[in-house]
Amino acid sequence: MMAREWIIFAICLGLGGHIVLGLILHAPEAWPWREAGTYGLLVGFSVYAVVQLIRMGWWLVRRRQATDIESRGWPA
Repeated sequence: MMAREWIIFAICLGLGGHIVLGLILHAPEAWPWREAGTYGLLVGFSVYAVVQLIRMGWWLVRRRQATDIESRGWPA
């Protein structure tokens, strides 16, 4: 379980770095190279937060569906 979270975290940080790299390469005047590391971490943490919100929503929907099925007496 903990390994899965570390993998998700690492992928989100890598995706954040790639997003920042794309922004720097496409608009170098708006995104300075000297701040690339800071921006990469901030965007990576933001991506991680969004992923966690989506996962939480997914679990809430699944839990609600399981509760509805059990309350109707349907077999699982």
